[in-house]
Amino acid sequence: MAELSVGQVASRCGVKVSTLHFYETKGLIFSSRNAGNQRRFGRDTMRRVSLIKAAQQLGVSLDEIQHAFASLPSYTAPTQAQWQSMATGWQIRLNERIKRLQALSDSLTGCIGCGCLSMKNCPLYNSQDKLGKVGSGPVLLQRKAGQQ
Repeated sequence: MAELSVGQVASRCGVKVSTLHFYETKGLIFSSRNAGNQRRFGRDTMRRVSLIKAAQQLGVSLDEIQHAFASLPSYTAPTQAQWQSMATGWQIRLNERIKRLQALSDSLTGCIGCGCLSMKNCPLYNSQDKLGKVGSGPVLLQRKAGQQ
């Protein structure tokens, strides 16, 4: 199996060389060194970088990706079963985020749509911090999203 230089992987994956160096320091990808002490990557690295980019587009943090990758072998691409396991966990978290964003969107649209600007009828208005007794954070939005 032919190994690839850092420049080849960067070009093929559409990322900067510095991004690959960063991913390597985080333990997300791995390289070996040739006789000239240059980094060499296996083709599995392209799949890992693709997974990282796809996960980030879904809003998965690098810490979450790092946690998911910790159970994978270092120098191979994830198997279908391993991908399914990661994807299922990320899908659950993504659906939770969607619920929170939908609740926020619904509240903002209603508030912006009324045009009252008086704050008397706004569901997000919290005169004298009455909601502080209920809990911390955006209590009304959390309640709409089914969180506590």
